[in-house]
Amino acid sequence: MVTPAFPGGTSVSRLSVYRDMCADGLAGGTPHLHTASTEGYVVVGGSGALQTVDMSGFREIQLEAGSTVWFTPGTIHRAINGGDLEVVVVMQNAGLPEAGDAVMTFPPEVVGDPVRYRAAAALPSDASDEELAAAVRRRRDMAVEGFLRIARSIDGGDSGPLESLYDSAVAIVRDAVPGWRQTWERTVGREAQLTSQVLDAMERGDGRHLYSSAVLESPPSGTAGWGMCGRLRTHDVTHPHVHSANAVTDEQVP
Repeated sequence: MVTPAFPGGTSVSRLSVYRDMCADGLAGGTPHLHTASTEGYVVVGGSGALQTVDMSGFREIQLEAGSTVWFTPGTIHRAINGGDLEVVVVMQNAGLPEAGDAVMTFPPEVVGDPVRYRAAAALPSDASDEELAAAVRRRRDMAVEGFLRIARSIDGGDSGPLESLYDSAVAIVRDAVPGWRQTWERTVGREAQLTSQVLDAMERGDGRHLYSSAVLESPPSGTAGWGMCGRLRTHDVTHPHVHSANAVTDEQVP
């Protein structure tokens, strides 16, 4: 049986951006970048800002209900909560971000050492909510420190620290790439291939794929997790509930 992927092979989650203050006096999330996936924000409530750094410099984009903004791999981003900021997050390449595609902007002496980086990024297991919140704040403040260094450097005309971060990010995720490729082939790659087959079939006048239409649902996770930018309620789009009686099988694919 083939389970249709969420549209575009993406993943979706709901984000309540952290409200407590960071080390620089702003409320918000942990600065980080994605190495392989584009991320999109659809703001559904509250207000705030998105701070970003890339090779063209630092910028801040204001966010309010209805704002839609997305950013490509390599864009360092930091969500700032101006008041009850709530976002629907759409991530490219479902399965890759969940498998470590994100790299936080810790200072170079940390992010430059994959072992030290993973220790700094990990959250304690079997910890209370209070202990987890403290651990999230510690790693966030460390990432803010690195973020501010890079932002100052890039705006001063020095791209060296950002280039070093990119090199370190690739070194951190490199060993995971073969597994990511398999995930991508099973999801995004397969969906693109199926769409090509459907278009070829319809050019021949063959609409058999329409007979295997389906309705799927993925309820949100019961408990909000500790994300990098805020409390997250994820939707497991890889194991949805199939409402329709029609099972989509390999034989029904054009």
